[in-house]
Amino acid sequence: MHIIATAQYRLKTLTLHQPALVQVVSGEKRVIAARQTVRGRPRQALLLAGGTQWDVVNDPARQARYAARCVGFDDEVLAQAAPLLRGVAAEPVRSARVLAVDEALAEAIDRLDPQCQRTPPSPLLQRHRQLELLLLLAERGWMFEPPGELGWAQRVRRLVGQRPDGDWRVEQVAVAFHTSASSLRRRLLDEGVTVAAIVREVRLELALGLLQGGQLSVGEVAQRCGWASHSRFTAMFQQRWGVRPSVVRAVPVPTADAEADGSAQIGQALNGIG
Repeated sequence: MHIIATAQYRLKTLTLHQPALVQVVSGEKRVIAARQTVRGRPRQALLLAGGTQWDVVNDPARQARYAARCVGFDDEVLAQAAPLLRGVAAEPVRSARVLAVDEALAEAIDRLDPQCQRTPPSPLLQRHRQLELLLLLAERGWMFEPPGELGWAQRVRRLVGQRPDGDWRVEQVAVAFHTSASSLRRRLLDEGVTVAAIVREVRLELALGLLQGGQLSVGEVAQRCGWASHSRFTAMFQQRWGVRPSVVRAVPVPTADAEADGSAQIGQALNGIG
Protein backbone atom coordinates (compact mmCIF):
# COMPACT_ATOMS: atom_id res chain seq x y z
CA MET A 1 0.00 0.00 0.00
CA HIS A 2 1.20 3.51 -0.82
CA ILE A 3 0.83 6.24 1.82
CA ILE A 4 1.15 9.86 0.71
CA ALA A 5 0.76 13.10 2.69
CA THR A 6 1.23 16.70 1.61
CA ALA A 7 0.96 18.05 5.18
CA GLN A 8 2.07 16.65 8.52
CA TYR A 9 -0.56 14.83 10.57
CA ARG A 10 -0.64 12.60 13.63
CA LEU A 11 -2.83 9.50 14.08
CA LYS A 12 -3.85 8.46 17.59
CA THR A 13 -3.36 4.92 18.91
CA LEU A 14 -3.05 2.96 15.68
CA THR A 15 -3.04 -0.77 16.43
CA LEU A 16 -1.11 -3.07 14.10
CA HIS A 17 -3.05 -6.31 13.78
CA GLN A 18 -0.29 -7.87 11.68
CA PRO A 19 3.45 -7.23 11.33
CA ALA A 20 4.42 -4.66 8.72
CA LEU A 21 7.36 -3.16 6.90
CA VAL A 22 7.07 0.53 6.00
CA GLN A 23 9.62 1.83 3.52
CA VAL A 24 10.00 5.61 3.67
CA VAL A 25 10.48 7.16 0.23
CA SER A 26 10.38 10.85 1.18
CA GLY A 27 9.78 12.79 4.36
CA GLU A 28 9.80 11.15 7.78
CA LYS A 29 7.63 8.66 9.66
CA ARG A 30 7.58 8.62 13.46
CA VAL A 31 5.93 5.94 15.58
CA ILE A 32 5.47 6.95 19.19
CA ALA A 33 4.69 4.91 22.30
CA ALA A 34 4.88 5.78 25.98
CA ARG A 35 8.63 5.16 26.27
CA GLN A 36 9.77 4.94 22.68
CA THR A 37 9.90 7.08 19.56
CA VAL A 38 11.25 5.52 16.36
CA ARG A 39 11.96 7.53 13.21
CA GLY A 40 12.14 6.31 9.64
CA ARG A 41 13.67 8.46 6.91
CA PRO A 42 14.41 7.96 3.20
CA ARG A 43 16.60 4.91 2.53
CA GLN A 44 15.16 3.32 5.67
CA ALA A 45 12.31 1.01 6.61
CA LEU A 46 10.42 0.61 9.86
CA LEU A 47 9.79 -2.96 11.00
CA LEU A 48 6.66 -2.98 13.18
CA ALA A 49 5.53 -5.96 15.24
CA GLY A 50 1.94 -7.14 15.13
CA GLY A 51 -0.14 -6.44 18.23
CA THR A 52 1.67 -3.17 18.98
CA GLN A 53 0.01 0.23 19.28
CA TRP A 54 1.43 3.60 18.27
CA ASP A 55 0.72 7.21 17.62
CA VAL A 56 1.91 7.72 14.03
CA VAL A 57 3.23 10.94 12.51
CA ASN A 58 3.56 11.20 8.73
CA ASP A 59 5.66 14.28 8.00
CA PRO A 60 6.83 15.73 4.64
CA ALA A 61 9.74 17.20 6.65
CA ARG A 62 10.43 20.15 4.33
CA GLN A 63 10.00 18.00 1.22
CA ALA A 64 7.15 18.21 -1.26
CA ARG A 65 5.35 15.31 0.37
CA TYR A 66 5.64 12.34 2.65
CA ALA A 67 5.59 9.07 0.71
CA ALA A 68 5.97 5.51 1.91
CA ARG A 69 5.15 1.95 0.92
CA CYS A 70 3.72 -0.53 3.41
CA VAL A 71 3.87 -4.33 3.22
CA GLY A 72 1.79 -6.30 5.73
CA PHE A 73 2.39 -9.97 6.54
CA ASP A 74 -0.65 -12.08 7.39
CA ASP A 75 -0.76 -15.22 9.54
CA GLU A 76 -0.58 -17.57 6.56
CA VAL A 77 2.64 -16.21 5.12
CA LEU A 78 4.24 -15.99 8.59
CA ALA A 79 3.37 -19.64 9.22
CA GLN A 80 4.86 -20.60 5.84
CA ALA A 81 8.03 -18.67 6.61
CA ALA A 82 8.56 -20.16 10.09
CA PRO A 83 10.09 -23.53 9.01
CA LEU A 84 12.29 -21.76 6.45
CA LEU A 85 13.75 -19.53 9.17
CA ARG A 86 14.63 -22.26 11.67
CA GLY A 87 18.28 -22.01 12.52
CA VAL A 88 18.63 -18.49 11.08
CA ALA A 89 20.33 -16.13 13.52
CA ALA A 90 17.61 -13.47 13.50
CA GLU A 91 16.12 -11.53 16.39
CA PRO A 92 12.31 -11.31 16.66
CA VAL A 93 10.82 -7.85 16.13
CA ARG A 94 8.70 -7.23 19.23
CA SER A 95 8.28 -3.47 18.94
CA ALA A 96 9.67 -1.18 16.21
CA ARG A 97 13.04 -1.27 14.51
CA VAL A 98 14.74 0.81 11.82
CA LEU A 99 16.52 -0.98 9.00
CA ALA A 100 18.59 0.46 6.17
CA VAL A 101 17.07 -0.48 2.81
CA ASP A 102 19.77 -1.86 0.55
CA GLU A 103 19.44 -2.66 -3.14
CA ALA A 104 18.22 -6.24 -2.63
CA LEU A 105 15.50 -5.16 -0.19
CA ALA A 106 14.40 -2.33 -2.48
CA GLU A 107 14.10 -4.74 -5.41
CA ALA A 108 12.07 -7.19 -3.31
CA ILE A 109 9.68 -4.41 -2.26
CA ASP A 110 9.40 -3.32 -5.91
CA ARG A 111 8.31 -6.83 -6.84
CA LEU A 112 5.49 -6.59 -4.30
CA ASP A 113 4.33 -3.18 -5.53
CA PRO A 114 1.58 -3.41 -8.20
CA GLN A 115 2.56 0.05 -9.45
CA CYS A 116 5.98 -1.30 -10.37
CA GLN A 117 4.55 -4.22 -12.39
CA ARG A 118 3.35 -4.12 -15.99
CA THR A 119 0.86 -6.92 -15.32
CA PRO A 120 -0.67 -7.72 -11.92
CA PRO A 121 1.00 -10.79 -10.37
CA SER A 122 -1.11 -13.74 -9.26
CA PRO A 123 -1.91 -14.14 -5.53
CA LEU A 124 0.38 -17.18 -5.42
CA LEU A 125 3.27 -15.22 -6.88
CA GLN A 126 2.63 -12.37 -4.45
CA ARG A 127 2.80 -14.88 -1.59
CA HIS A 128 6.18 -16.16 -2.78
CA ARG A 129 7.44 -12.60 -3.05
CA GLN A 130 6.38 -11.92 0.54
CA LEU A 131 8.31 -15.01 1.61
CA GLU A 132 11.33 -13.70 -0.29
CA LEU A 133 11.13 -10.42 1.61
CA LEU A 134 10.86 -12.22 4.96
CA LEU A 135 13.94 -14.30 4.11
CA LEU A 136 15.89 -11.18 3.18
CA LEU A 137 14.92 -9.55 6.49
CA ALA A 138 16.06 -12.66 8.38
CA GLU A 139 19.42 -12.58 6.59
CA ARG A 140 19.79 -9.02 7.92
CA GLY A 141 19.08 -10.16 11.46
CA TRP A 142 15.34 -9.56 11.92
CA MET A 143 12.26 -11.76 11.77
CA PHE A 144 8.57 -11.58 12.64
CA GLU A 145 7.30 -14.27 14.98
CA PRO A 146 4.76 -16.82 13.69
CA PRO A 147 1.15 -16.25 14.74
CA GLY A 148 -0.44 -17.70 17.83
CA GLU A 149 -4.01 -18.90 18.28
CA LEU A 150 -6.67 -16.36 17.29
CA GLY A 151 -8.87 -14.92 20.02
CA TRP A 152 -12.56 -14.29 19.51
CA ALA A 153 -12.10 -10.56 18.93
CA GLN A 154 -9.65 -11.24 16.12
CA ARG A 155 -11.99 -13.81 14.57
CA VAL A 156 -14.82 -11.28 14.55
CA ARG A 157 -12.49 -8.64 13.10
CA ARG A 158 -11.66 -10.89 10.17
CA LEU A 159 -15.31 -11.68 9.54
CA VAL A 160 -16.35 -8.02 9.55
CA GLY A 161 -13.37 -7.09 7.38
CA GLN A 162 -14.74 -9.26 4.57
CA ARG A 163 -17.81 -6.99 4.30
CA PRO A 164 -17.29 -3.88 6.44
CA ASP A 165 -20.40 -2.10 5.16
CA GLY A 166 -22.65 -4.99 6.26
CA ASP A 167 -25.31 -4.77 8.96
CA TRP A 168 -23.23 -6.53 11.58
CA ARG A 169 -25.13 -7.17 14.79
CA VAL A 170 -24.24 -9.69 17.45
CA GLU A 171 -26.94 -12.10 16.24
CA GLN A 172 -25.60 -12.20 12.66
CA VAL A 173 -22.02 -12.64 13.86
CA ALA A 174 -23.04 -15.45 16.22
CA VAL A 175 -24.76 -17.32 13.38
CA ALA A 176 -21.58 -17.09 11.29
CA PHE A 177 -19.64 -18.80 14.10
CA HIS A 178 -22.37 -21.36 14.85
CA THR A 179 -22.79 -20.15 18.40
CA SER A 180 -25.40 -18.26 20.40
CA ALA A 181 -25.47 -14.49 20.78
CA SER A 182 -25.11 -14.80 24.56
CA SER A 183 -22.06 -17.07 24.24
CA LEU A 184 -20.43 -14.69 21.76
CA ARG A 185 -21.07 -11.69 24.01
CA ARG A 186 -19.53 -13.53 26.96
CA ARG A 187 -16.44 -14.57 25.00
CA LEU A 188 -15.88 -11.05 23.71
CA LEU A 189 -16.49 -9.57 27.16
CA ASP A 190 -13.65 -11.75 28.44
CA GLU A 191 -11.42 -9.89 25.94
CA GLY A 192 -12.85 -6.49 26.87
CA VAL A 193 -14.67 -5.74 23.60
CA THR A 194 -18.12 -5.84 22.00
CA VAL A 195 -19.29 -6.60 18.47
CA ALA A 196 -20.29 -2.95 18.00
CA ALA A 197 -16.83 -1.72 19.05
CA ILE A 198 -15.10 -4.18 16.71
CA VAL A 199 -17.30 -3.20 13.75
CA ARG A 200 -16.65 0.50 14.35
CA GLU A 201 -12.89 0.00 14.64
CA VAL A 202 -12.67 -2.20 11.52
CA ARG A 203 -14.58 0.40 9.50
CA LEU A 204 -12.44 3.28 10.73
CA GLU A 205 -9.20 1.39 10.05
CA LEU A 206 -10.38 0.55 6.53
CA ALA A 207 -11.36 4.19 5.99
CA LEU A 208 -7.88 5.28 7.09
CA GLY A 209 -6.21 2.97 4.57
CA LEU A 210 -8.50 4.03 1.72
CA LEU A 211 -7.94 7.72 2.41
CA GLN A 212 -4.17 7.37 2.63
CA GLY A 213 -4.18 5.75 -0.81
CA GLY A 214 -5.99 8.80 -2.21
CA GLN A 215 -7.98 7.05 -4.94
CA LEU A 216 -11.46 7.75 -3.50
CA SER A 217 -13.20 10.89 -2.27
CA VAL A 218 -14.07 11.24 1.40
CA GLY A 219 -17.74 10.64 0.56
CA GLU A 220 -16.95 7.47 -1.38
CA VAL A 221 -14.82 6.17 1.49
CA ALA A 222 -17.61 6.89 3.98
CA GLN A 223 -20.13 4.98 1.90
CA ARG A 224 -17.82 2.05 1.27
CA CYS A 225 -17.15 1.74 4.99
CA GLY A 226 -20.79 1.74 6.00
CA TRP A 227 -21.66 5.40 6.70
CA ALA A 228 -24.66 6.98 4.99
CA SER A 229 -23.85 10.39 6.50
CA HIS A 230 -20.72 12.21 5.31
CA SER A 231 -20.77 14.52 8.34
CA ARG A 232 -21.23 11.65 10.79
CA PHE A 233 -18.31 9.80 9.24
CA THR A 234 -16.09 12.89 9.42
CA ALA A 235 -16.92 13.41 13.10
CA MET A 236 -16.26 9.78 14.04
CA PHE A 237 -13.04 9.67 12.01
CA GLN A 238 -11.69 12.80 13.68
CA GLN A 239 -12.72 11.57 17.13
CA ARG A 240 -10.94 8.25 16.58
CA TRP A 241 -7.77 9.33 14.79
CA GLY A 242 -7.40 12.95 15.95
CA VAL A 243 -7.37 14.39 12.42
CA ARG A 244 -9.98 15.17 9.77
CA PRO A 245 -10.29 12.73 6.84
CA SER A 246 -9.64 15.56 4.36
CA VAL A 247 -6.18 16.02 5.89
CA VAL A 248 -5.31 12.32 5.71
CA ARG A 249 -6.56 11.89 2.15
CA ALA A 250 -3.71 12.06 -0.35
CA VAL A 251 -4.50 14.19 -3.39
CA PRO A 252 -4.17 11.96 -6.49
CA VAL A 253 -1.92 13.13 -9.31
CA PRO A 254 -4.26 14.79 -11.84
CA THR A 255 -2.95 13.49 -15.16
CA ALA A 256 -1.43 10.31 -16.55
CA ASP A 257 1.76 12.18 -17.53
CA ALA A 258 2.13 13.66 -14.07
CA GLU A 259 1.42 10.30 -12.48
CA ALA A 260 4.09 8.65 -14.60
CA ASP A 261 6.53 11.40 -13.69
CA GLY A 262 5.76 11.01 -9.97
CA SER A 263 6.12 7.23 -10.17
CA ALA A 264 9.43 7.64 -11.96
CA GLN A 265 10.70 9.94 -9.21
CA ILE A 266 9.73 7.42 -6.55
CA GLY A 267 11.35 4.64 -8.57
CA GLN A 268 14.57 6.63 -8.90
CA ALA A 269 14.63 7.24 -5.16
CA LEU A 270 14.11 3.55 -4.47
CA ASN A 271 16.72 2.40 -6.97
CA GLY A 272 19.28 4.66 -5.33
CA ILE A 273 18.84 3.12 -1.90
CA GLY A 274 21.93 1.46 -0.54
